[in-house]
Amino acid sequence: MIRLGVVSAILPELSLAEVLDVCAREGFACVELMCWPVGRADRRYAGVTHVDVTALGEDNGAGIKRQLAQSGVAASALGYYPNVLSPDPRESEATIEHLRRVIVAAQVLEIGLVNTFIGRDWTRSLRENWARFREVWPPLIRFAEERGVRIAIENCPMLFTADEWPGGKNLAVSPAIWRQMFEEIPSDSFGLNYDPSHMIWQHMDAIQPLRDFAAKIFHVHAKDARIGCRKLDQCGILAHPLEYHDPRLPGLGEVDWSAFFAALMETRSHVSVAIEMEDRAYEGSLENRTQGLRQARRFLTQFCVS
Repeated sequence: MIRLGVVSAILPELSLAEVLDVCAREGFACVELMCWPVGRADRRYAGVTHVDVTALGEDNGAGIKRQLAQSGVAASALGYYPNVLSPDPRESEATIEHLRRVIVAAQVLEIGLVNTFIGRDWTRSLRENWARFREVWPPLIRFAEERGVRIAIENCPMLFTADEWPGGKNLAVSPAIWRQMFEEIPSDSFGLNYDPSHMIWQHMDAIQPLRDFAAKIFHVHAKDARIGCRKLDQCGILAHPLEYHDPRLPGLGEVDWSAFFAALMETRSHVSVAIEMEDRAYEGSLENRTQGLRQARRFLTQFCVS
């Protein structure tokens, strides 16, 4: 069964209990819970903490599990999206340590899935980044395996603005790179949190990866994207991507959601699809974001029933 849910990052001002209330009231079956370190965010949608993994003891874990059970809303995954391959050693060390805590929390809470990024030194070539990948990621995947937790890597390039130029801050941007990742680490606990919108603005097929990587699709983000052709004609493909494309609610961009869900249901009979809302037209207030969630749910439920 495909479960339709929400990424909790779009409700940063709400407590965990309030997030679960919104999800239950709006008819969502699940939620991806953000687990950033408590503190200031360094970018939009980062820094959201609905589960503080640094304070997660047995008693607190039991309390969170009780909240989830009482709400009737399942946790599809824990989410934390830093750059663990940052060229700054202190940043890299801190993010790796926190990611390990998130993995432990997924075990304690019996969620079993952590969504994150591979990371990247954006100032170096792809080839130069593989050495660091081989140093950092095999131990992290072993750490997760030992705890019965799977790791799902989102395919967002993290290449939108000048500070992420020219390489982006996440290696896992294309099927060719995913194949190498999974060849380097052939683990059943290592897969993808697949977001079709990132394929759209890269001018790539957003549907075929669901078939080619069916066994590796652990989780899905439902977000759309619209390419501004007139903007692209003016600035060109080498411009910062936000100069020519916009993240949109599902149904307001260029993802073929009918074909997407047809392929998904052919290959993954059980998967969680979490709406990730970065549509600026709906960001102005909690009321607007809730309305956006409601609109996205109405649109997506024609293709799947959660």
